[in-house]
Amino acid sequence: MRVLRVSHSAVVDAWRERERELRARGVDVRLLSARAWDEGGTTVRLVPRPGEPVRGVRTLGSHPALFVYDPLPLWRALGQGWDVLDVHEEPFALATAEVLLLRRLRAVVSRRPAPPYLLYSAQNLDKRYPWPFRWFEARALRGAAAVSVCNDEAGRIVRAKGARGRVETVPLGVDPAVFAPAPDAAPGHPSDGAGQGLDTARLRVGYAGRLAPHKGVDVLLAAVAGDGRLDLVVAGDGPDRAALEEAARPLGGRVRFVGALGGDDLVAFYRSLDALAVPSRETPGWVEQFGRVAVEAMACGVPVVASSTGALPDVVGGAGLLVAPEDPAALRAALVRVRDEDGLADRLRAAGTERAASCSWAEVARRYEELYRTAVGAGPGPARARAGDGGDPSATVPPEVVVVAYGSPAMVRDALAPLAGKYPITVVDNSSLPEIREITQLAGGRYLDPGRNGGFAAGVNHALSHRQAPGADVLLLNPDAVVTPEDVQTLHRSLHAVPGIASVGPQQVDDDGVRARVVWPFPSPAATWVEAVGLAGLRRTPAERSFVIGSVLLLNAAAVDDVGGFDERFFLYAEETDWAYRAVRSGWRHAVVPDAHALHLGGATSSDPTRRETHFHASQERYLRKHHGRAGWALARAGAVLGAAARSVALRGDGRESARRRLRLYLVGPVRAESAL
Repeated sequence: MRVLRVSHSAVVDAWRERERELRARGVDVRLLSARAWDEGGTTVRLVPRPGEPVRGVRTLGSHPALFVYDPLPLWRALGQGWDVLDVHEEPFALATAEVLLLRRLRAVVSRRPAPPYLLYSAQNLDKRYPWPFRWFEARALRGAAAVSVCNDEAGRIVRAKGARGRVETVPLGVDPAVFAPAPDAAPGHPSDGAGQGLDTARLRVGYAGRLAPHKGVDVLLAAVAGDGRLDLVVAGDGPDRAALEEAARPLGGRVRFVGALGGDDLVAFYRSLDALAVPSRETPGWVEQFGRVAVEAMACGVPVVASSTGALPDVVGGAGLLVAPEDPAALRAALVRVRDEDGLADRLRAAGTERAASCSWAEVARRYEELYRTAVGAGPGPARARAGDGGDPSATVPPEVVVVAYGSPAMVRDALAPLAGKYPITVVDNSSLPEIREITQLAGGRYLDPGRNGGFAAGVNHALSHRQAPGADVLLLNPDAVVTPEDVQTLHRSLHAVPGIASVGPQQVDDDGVRARVVWPFPSPAATWVEAVGLAGLRRTPAERSFVIGSVLLLNAAAVDDVGGFDERFFLYAEETDWAYRAVRSGWRHAVVPDAHALHLGGATSSDPTRRETHFHASQERYLRKHHGRAGWALARAGAVLGAAARSVALRGDGRESARRRLRLYLVGPVRAESAL
């Protein structure tokens, strides 16, 4: 596979490890980069290693979104015939628009198809750019075969802005051969012996990064000032250095500023610490997009305490301690926990080492190769899903079970019990409960803590972005559902029995053995009026206009790659409806498997029926607005109001009260009512 990669940030030698690892995997990657670029206030010049296939291109402009390349080297490179074009620039950037325009012109001139392309985004604030940048962004995202993002929120944003291809969270890389504990490191002590050690009265805390207001170093100083057992070493430089040094003066020798560090000095700094603090704050125009220093410190065996802002929950959650931003007392308490709580530092070191391994350049390269192969195979989804001809590798790989949990640890335990040891299991815990972590680990599963409750769709996307086997099918399993390994196997066979099936689900019964309906028509304004006039029971929906509910749902990996992840605007309910509808529009189908069965308690994870109903209808409103526009929603809303008004007159007892609640809900507007909950 031949890949042309364009990235101005590839001027940094260490960041070209991705390409070196890809070449080691047999991928022919050629690089175009800036000749020189300002990285962290320092001009870095491109210095290729001997024989390294990277070329520096002259750039005009210095802002990452407002510069362009010299077009002649790009034009020449694009004419060499590539399988994939990887544009490592933001979708709204001028450079991205330039590269994609030249790509299209080259295809016209050469009369050859333009290569599929990838984009990159780290932007985790939902910004609306002025014209023409928002037009650049929309066009670029619509045509991208895949988008790599370095945090989950950036993935949600590019999906919401129109990305149709695969969106994958790929971490920024770290070199485990450089960032590692010292060879003679002893458990429970700083790696090189330069720190005080956790068995003494003091804790040596470190900070590494830019000294600017948004980094929150002033919060860290306040935290350290409140406990005489904490010492602080600050590595970095920036506009706030003088002010911070003045603020630290009353603390005397407990705080030291050592300036900006790099290379071996930075590694030695990490190894000298008992804990690293990342106290970033959120501003109207900036939040942390990754937090590379956290991964580097974890790779060196250092516990990390970070504020729960931006991408830090993705990077640190479950492997370090998260605290509220701009809260010195909470930060101080977490640091003291690292010092005082038996076994905590060792547990954080172990978890941090595992997290850092998932960010190694070798792992990053593997995931990029997956994206490249997705791009090469881009096209109508069902055409790629072949059964019985060896063309669909997911047919022979066991599916990965994904459970998105929020509380209810007993239900999570019951859902996992039959599948433990039989299938790979991933639990995304939106509630961050230690009990759910323990249950997951006892079941042999992988526990993911996103650090926030972003809803079911966000939880699914978090799991999809961190799949144990990226090419495997995915079984979505609600915590209040139970399915046997044999039924999962039946679902898996049926999914690949014929081409073009995006998802399959089993027959379902409740705890009384009553069969539940699992196939439903897609919502539409017409369907709302059919229900309003009482004819819903007579309606017959063709299979191509229906979907299978998501409580137990096996997704085809090829369909996931083709359709993309779930739309995270659907916090609860209708997220699988939206995904299924998008799949149908791409030519896929959905099916129920009569020979497979599951137990589903139905709504058992929610104890408030009014709240549950409000969330449900709010999601219906979002769905109708998205796929049928404002006029479609207005028509559907009118039908719902008419039907609820008629039933509130015709019915008695609980039925009348339910109809009146529905009427009030639709008169207010479900989304508006949801926002008031």
